[in-house]
Amino acid sequence: MDSGKLLRLALAKGGDYADLYFQQTVFHDILLRDGEVNAAGTHNESGLGIRVVRGQNSGYAFTESSMPRDREEAARTASYIADGMTAVKIPARITSLNLPDRYPVQIPWEGISPQDKMPYLYQLNERIFSGDKRVKKVTARLSDSTSRIEFFNSSGVYCTDLRPMASLAVTCVMESGGRRETASASRSFRMGGEFLQPSLIEELAKEVMQRTAFLFQASQPGGGTMPVVMAAGSSGILLHEAIGHAFEADFARKNLSIFSDKMGKSICSREITIVDDGTITGNRGALNVDDEGVPGQKTYMVTDGILTSFLHDRISARFFGVEPTGNGRRESFRHMPIPRMRATYMENGKDKEEALIASVKKGLYVDTFSNGQVLIGAGDFTFYVKSGYLIENGKLTRPVKDTNIIGNGPEALAKIAGVADNGTIDNGTWTCGKEQSCAVSCGMPSVLVGSLTVGGRI
Repeated sequence: MDSGKLLRLALAKGGDYADLYFQQTVFHDILLRDGEVNAAGTHNESGLGIRVVRGQNSGYAFTESSMPRDREEAARTASYIADGMTAVKIPARITSLNLPDRYPVQIPWEGISPQDKMPYLYQLNERIFSGDKRVKKVTARLSDSTSRIEFFNSSGVYCTDLRPMASLAVTCVMESGGRRETASASRSFRMGGEFLQPSLIEELAKEVMQRTAFLFQASQPGGGTMPVVMAAGSSGILLHEAIGHAFEADFARKNLSIFSDKMGKSICSREITIVDDGTITGNRGALNVDDEGVPGQKTYMVTDGILTSFLHDRISARFFGVEPTGNGRRESFRHMPIPRMRATYMENGKDKEEALIASVKKGLYVDTFSNGQVLIGAGDFTFYVKSGYLIENGKLTRPVKDTNIIGNGPEALAKIAGVADNGTIDNGTWTCGKEQSCAVSCGMPSVLVGSLTVGGRI
């Protein structure tokens, strides 16, 4: 297909910029339930997305067809946004990006059959049932995908990317004394078939059994306003949802973010540095290149308590007069790219988690979240805490479950009174649902938030 011709058609009515996004994805899924692998599927999708930019406005069209006439019509459709402007000339010289390989594949998924995958699910099921007599049900899902991306824009940039993804999630149900408890665990990486290892099965089995068994000891705590210690790792989802979205530049550009006018200003303790990183090898949020042809990179949003950068796609970068940060992402060729996080985490502080806990007379320690709601502009949030502990006189005491923490993201950030040195990336199957679905990861060290509202028993 003549990409140059498509770009010329896209810019025929004028416009500042145009790009082409070709995608071909193969997805496999296999499910174990009630001791048997009883569902498996394969999904293929391919298509082309064409974008034309005029100032801060965009025209977009896509097609699933590989026929030249259909792709040309999509280009003409996208061009309407720029009607009446002077057309941009396509450069004669094309620059092919020399990109790193942050997710090298040792064993391609294409060569692995469902029969090759099934033993790992059976091993996981057997390990959990044999590990605790209270287990009544196990559900496990293994999925993998391989996406081939080709990108070409009117600035003469060309690049390709081969993106693998592997995920394994398991849910365990236990019964004891007339009670039933359920917990889940998962892992996801940009990897090929080398993802499937006995060590992965053992790790997930132990984790899901421990999480489920813990709930039989736990009870719902009383509510109130109190200090909260957030454990390292999965607590990063609060950082992502309640704070990270406010750093995405489309919200800042539209003055919807509480941080819109805070660039260069102090927004929290000098102990705090927050990063969005696309460069972690094999990480679920890693990118060699984003969906706008911008190389993946590491972006410091907060440095020593100072807001130093938003997360930019090409449009927001143009608006703010800065370089894009490699955060232009899309769910598929059917969607325009928008600023999205990759792997978002807080860097280590100097404290020990034990010291943070010891400093709290009465509070809550939380280590597992399941879901939540966030008002992105204002940053107000409610997160459901699956498990944790009461903190009494500086010690972890009674196990707790099924509570909420309620607060405001920017305010909670400003109330962080201590940051531990145990930073951890959570490698679960995190997926961000901002307008589109995108794979992400998150993490943080343990932190002490001076006060949050804890919902509990009346």
